[in-house]
Amino acid sequence: MPRKAASPSLAETDAAPGGVGAVDKALSLLAAFRTGDAALSLAELAERTRLYKSAVLRLAASLEHGRLLQRSADGRYALGPELARLHGLYAAGFSLEAEVLPALQALVARTRESAALHVRQGEQRLCLFRVDSPQPLRDHLRVGDLLPLEQGAGGRVLLAFGGARGKRYEQIRAEGLAELDGDRVEGLAGIAAPVFRAGGELVGALTLSLPSSRLKPGLAAEVKRAAAALSRRLGG
Repeated sequence: MPRKAASPSLAETDAAPGGVGAVDKALSLLAAFRTGDAALSLAELAERTRLYKSAVLRLAASLEHGRLLQRSADGRYALGPELARLHGLYAAGFSLEAEVLPALQALVARTRESAALHVRQGEQRLCLFRVDSPQPLRDHLRVGDLLPLEQGAGGRVLLAFGGARGKRYEQIRAEGLAELDGDRVEGLAGIAAPVFRAGGELVGALTLSLPSSRLKPGLAAEVKRAAAALSRRLGG
């Protein structure tokens, strides 16, 4: 059994109510870095977190695997590239919010269906913003949910305008839109169009989701207009 420390670690003195102790300890390693710290030694991490070196090594191995920490040739630890990626998403979310949320709210007001902005995250797509339909029958996707790229209108648009090959994606690029019924979930339809910022950079896919029974002419045009208007506001 692991030895009981003479004094509690920082993770134990500030544990998350109902949380997981190992996660609290891992996060305490990241929190040990201060302004000006390029890298920290094993001894420094152990001292700042009040964890045994053996525990720090085990936790650091998991953080390395997740690219939250990286270990240099001299054995010191630095913050990993995954933190930069997450920071980019975090910062982008705040910079986009003032433009995206009003656009989604306006689209929901016109169509009475749920609208969202999805962005690519590796081989998945992330629901970054979402406004629910006022109707009781709707899909129950939430902000922060991850969905497959190769299913659903939003994912297909992200793939198409990310350069995916094939007749399906060529058609989506040509039409500037994907309209699919039952592609991800039976009985659920989706319509999506790309949103761009300055320089033609793809921001994400503006998506309208609704029960298949409510799919009707005119919704695709609404989505396409909303995506084009949002792109203009973002400089695209």
